[in-house]
Amino acid sequence: MDKMPKWVDIALIPFINLILALIVSGLVVLYIGENPFEAMAIMVRGAVGSTYGWGYTLYYATNFIFTGLAVAVAFQARLFNIGGEGQAMLGGLGVALVCLAIPWPHWTLALPFAILGGALFGAAWAAIPAYLQAKRGSHIVITTIMFNYIASALMIYLLVKVMKKPGSMNPESPRFPEGTFLPSAHDMASLIGLNFSRSAPMNITFFIALLACLLVYLLIWRTRLGYEIRAFGQSEPAAKYAGIRPIRITMIVMLISGALAGLLGINAVMGEAERLVTDPVQGAGFVGIAVALMGRSHPLGVLIAGILFGMLVQGGGELEFEKPEVSKELVLVIQALVIMFTGALDNMIRVPIERFFVRLKRGAA
Repeated sequence: MDKMPKWVDIALIPFINLILALIVSGLVVLYIGENPFEAMAIMVRGAVGSTYGWGYTLYYATNFIFTGLAVAVAFQARLFNIGGEGQAMLGGLGVALVCLAIPWPHWTLALPFAILGGALFGAAWAAIPAYLQAKRGSHIVITTIMFNYIASALMIYLLVKVMKKPGSMNPESPRFPEGTFLPSAHDMASLIGLNFSRSAPMNITFFIALLACLLVYLLIWRTRLGYEIRAFGQSEPAAKYAGIRPIRITMIVMLISGALAGLLGINAVMGEAERLVTDPVQGAGFVGIAVALMGRSHPLGVLIAGILFGMLVQGGGELEFEKPEVSKELVLVIQALVIMFTGALDNMIRVPIERFFVRLKRGAA
């Protein structure tokens, strides 16, 4: 029997951890000689105070949702996928190859094939560490970290030697055909008579991320495969006894995880850059780990945590712009504190809250 309600684990505990992280962050800002309330107001205003801010917040959030879901799905089977960065890079490569393959007449035709390309390339990059874990016993954490660096080197080689735009000094591919350009937030808002910033990079991929959250929920909690994944994660010996094959589950989970990370390429490569660049991911693969931890590996939690981290990144950029004396490293400090409180110090909050709800149940009994 659960010691406390599910909503407490998914929402209340992460919220308390976030408040504690922000309090400590405010003390850091105060220590460097700035007003923490003013700094927080600038960050909030920069993240959600305008359509421009919302556009960037939700653009970053889209990337974090994909990588957060990738980590969350793997963690359901107690596999710690640290390779979201490399899998997202290869997903971007798959998206770019699809977009450059033919002169697409319209984005509605190009998008399904780009989704397939990003998912397949991301899954393929995750398949190798998965096989090494399942068949050779190589630890998934080590292999996925190593494959991040291999993916980075491969991208640089391809963009310098193979896919580089003729006559360009920059290591990037040619620009995609106009038929692949995705609708931006401005384009979608104008259809319903709303005015949205033209320069905001948010695009239709955000709604694909929302759909991915729903599909992951249905997979993990409403299908037989999802039950097998969760059973394997809870107890491998018991899962084996029930007839669940570890090699099969490991491969399937990592393929799904890599495919989700690869979908980031839709947002960053097809939706924003409209070309392939050397680092389209920009650290989102590692932020996804924190998003999954904070979201308790639940799609709804990942969605909320992804938007929160999107706000931190966008608001931190505005804070650095308005107060040059506050460096961008402060945002990293805030992110690190959120990770610390939601991860390493989680039991500091969880244990007393569990005791509180146990007492409530005893009193009710």
